[in-house]
Amino acid sequence: MKNVPEVKLGIIAVSRDCFPMELSANRRKAVVEAYKKSNGNIYECLTTVENEKHMEKALEEVKEAGVNALVVYIGNFGPETSETLIAKQFNGPVMFAAAAEEKGNNLINGRGDAFCGMLNASYNLALRNVKAYIPEYPVGTADEVANMITEFVPVATALLGLKKLKIISFGPRPQDFLACNAPIKQLYNLDVEIEENSELDLYAAFNEHANDSRIPEVIASMEEELAEGNKMPGILPKLAQYEITLLDWMEAHKGSRDYVVFANKCWPSFQTQFGFVPCYVNSRLTARGIPVSCEVDIYGALSEYIGTCVSQDAVTLLDINNTVPDDMYESEIKGKFNYTLKDTFMAFHCGNTAACKLTTRTMKNQMIMARALEPNQEPNITRGTLEGDIVPGDITFFRLQSNADAELTAYVAEGEILPVATRSFGSIGIFAIPEMARFYRHVLIEKRYPHHGAVAFGHHGKAIYNLFKYLEVKELGFNQPKGMLYKTENPFE
Repeated sequence: MKNVPEVKLGIIAVSRDCFPMELSANRRKAVVEAYKKSNGNIYECLTTVENEKHMEKALEEVKEAGVNALVVYIGNFGPETSETLIAKQFNGPVMFAAAAEEKGNNLINGRGDAFCGMLNASYNLALRNVKAYIPEYPVGTADEVANMITEFVPVATALLGLKKLKIISFGPRPQDFLACNAPIKQLYNLDVEIEENSELDLYAAFNEHANDSRIPEVIASMEEELAEGNKMPGILPKLAQYEITLLDWMEAHKGSRDYVVFANKCWPSFQTQFGFVPCYVNSRLTARGIPVSCEVDIYGALSEYIGTCVSQDAVTLLDINNTVPDDMYESEIKGKFNYTLKDTFMAFHCGNTAACKLTTRTMKNQMIMARALEPNQEPNITRGTLEGDIVPGDITFFRLQSNADAELTAYVAEGEILPVATRSFGSIGIFAIPEMARFYRHVLIEKRYPHHGAVAFGHHGKAIYNLFKYLEVKELGFNQPKGMLYKTENPFE
């Protein structure tokens, strides 16, 4: 994934001046050893912080080492002022964790009281209006703190990515698609930049790439990826031209930002003017870590990018689309999987899911658009979708959204795609999320979410939920288990 940041971890231990500094330093060494053993590299700052001068020296050391995500480790009670100033002055995500006591026969000179120090650290962070990532239970042994750091990495990756992200959009939301319209003020609150352009800008740039010398190379790449699914080879030159157009625009318009995603209009005039649908190109860029959301869904693109950072994998954006028919449930799901009919649904989009996430991949035309634009004739301008059933396995369904009042809200739910043939069209799968019916009613409908949801492949709910908590979303919904009522849920069956 070239369009996401690389986390370079560092750790600084802190020590209260009335406790032995060696206690905190030795515990830090143990954490570093535990993390390196099973997870990867972390820069160990050898300056243990007791005061503000130490704090400045330690920050200079991690800065010189290229650290962009930091762990403040409370090895003993900790110095309240200087430890929170570390987080205030460090330019990047910061996690706080504390040491558990080690031996029952060493609770005099070997007792650190970091359990107490963690409370004071959190209080002082609040006094200074400093954000920090604090694990669910932030006190532990060296191995446990190493695991906490592992869980911090995907959150830190997303935070670093958002800080350097630009969303580039083309065109207004299509008519009757106000579901994808949301106030952009919250983007700036997240440090995300946005560049909004006209479809004419995109069309002019596309025409300037006619006969581009790179087109044959991109066609060859498409042919290799599609293989036997290359059923409409005549459309590939236009799709290749469009892919190059977007990538060149990305490089030319990054500005001060390092990472870019797109939110592009894709109907109804796109087909009549460009002569194809852009779905396959969207899928190819998304597979490279450059999500391209459909229908100018700005917050959909933002959500996809978060999923990319967290999962380090391709994601997709799908409509929460249609129910599973009773007969299909009875014959292919009931008794084979532990879900009710109302736990299941089909999620679909025209053809924007990466080839690596489809069980089969076939180039087709967009059937829904063809009904209006090319009825009863050989498809031409509606060609360009990548179709197939989405690979079965664990998924996380989520979205970060600005509501009509410009308040940041979010939801996250874990589930799976079932290994059941959809018998339908587009990029599509049969999804199962526990207690989906209640989640659909009391989160998706009641909280006014649009029909688009981002899909990360794998169970990443913990990291995404922690990220949304860090971003201080006003409401954070999830699929609550049976017996845990939503606020507005009728308790009487």
